Amino acid sequence: MAKKVSKIGVLTSGGDAPGMNAAIRAVVRTGIYNGMEVFGIMRGYAGMIENDIVPMHSRSVANIIQRGGT
Repeated sequence: MAKKVSKIGVLTSGGDAPGMNAAIRAVVRTGIYNGMEVFGIMRGYAGMIENDIVPMHSRSVANIIQRGGT
């Protein structure tokens, strides 16, 4: 029997890309909707190495589409 995923991390590798904020918002909201704990890994791969990881909530991604950068 496969183990159910209960935690996910969102990491971007840097550089701006059209639609990235919308994708981040969708991942966070979908994860929460499906009962997962969602974490944002800040500053890309450096944040993962340095444990710069924060819990994400619906409010974390509110208005993210209007902001520049990821």
